[in-house]
Amino acid sequence: MRHSALPVEIISRYSAWQEVYSVDESFVGLRGTPEELESIGHEIRRTVRQLTGVPVRVAIGATKSLAKVAAIGIKKAFAEIGVLNLARYDAAQMDRILDSIDVTDLWGVAGRSGKRLAAINIHTARELRDMDPKWARKRFKVNMERIVLELRGVPCIPLEMVPPAVKDQLIFSRSFAKKITTEPDMEQVISLYAQCVSARLRAQGSVAQHLSAWAATGWADTGTVSHSAQATVALPTPTDDPITLTKAARALLPKLFPVDGIRYARAGVVLTDLRQADGVQPLDLFRPEFEGRGVGQALDEINRKFATTAVGVGLGGIKTPPGWEMKRELLSPRCLTNWDELLVAAA
Repeated sequence: MRHSALPVEIISRYSAWQEVYSVDESFVGLRGTPEELESIGHEIRRTVRQLTGVPVRVAIGATKSLAKVAAIGIKKAFAEIGVLNLARYDAAQMDRILDSIDVTDLWGVAGRSGKRLAAINIHTARELRDMDPKWARKRFKVNMERIVLELRGVPCIPLEMVPPAVKDQLIFSRSFAKKITTEPDMEQVISLYAQCVSARLRAQGSVAQHLSAWAATGWADTGTVSHSAQATVALPTPTDDPITLTKAARALLPKLFPVDGIRYARAGVVLTDLRQADGVQPLDLFRPEFEGRGVGQALDEINRKFATTAVGVGLGGIKTPPGWEMKRELLSPRCLTNWDELLVAAA
């Protein structure tokens, strides 16, 4: 019989410092010689596999960014071993490793940042590492400075061992399986995304004062006119109402498709200036039309019972989107969290 613990719980036994970065990824703080760290890495991998049946990779680096570089290395050349410690390599070898990694493959470097870096002739991880940190901060803000220093082995991004109880902003964004080329399709996208992010807002007991919606073409798509659009709306009162948020997100639509030939590749809705719902009591005079009617709570209850988007607001309630949903053919089975995807063993 397999153990009921999740991999993140098993990994926590090996370190007092753990940041659960996502459902399938953790950062942990370890001390020891390269040999000792690799031994712990193999033990973690073996124990998790034995107790859960889930194969894991253990990437070891002096900083979080270098650990991410090691993870790339495991995928490229060490998949069978599953453990890689960058401390094993000297300076010349590290130069070759970083030279083989495109800058946009690095953790924290988005596609748009990659285009700006390419414009100044920085294409690889090594070239980014050798960039002047202060200039990187001036040109790309503090996050890029931290990445430059972390690639040099200087820790700048600490472990977040206690995640914040309430997020200070919420984002729902996706890339499309099929490019969006018409306003009606984008209107459905924005309506659905506003509905989804409002559900997250209610789940953490918050309301939002500001909403931003954006859409952009793919940076590598040569078949489109390059374009991005953004709209920010200050809401009359802090709210979690899906109807109010959907109406606000539609402010993006007039800024789309200024010329023919635009093929949008991704879009998102962002809620900011969040505060606790029970701490905000607007006067009835300023309360939005649908506020207080429990529309969001009713949607949440129905969607929890039947499906993620069983019902929705406006175009966000259309059951079958016209082919633009994110591709999920290669989604790994969720054998630890979904009854319908449990592993089947044959004797």
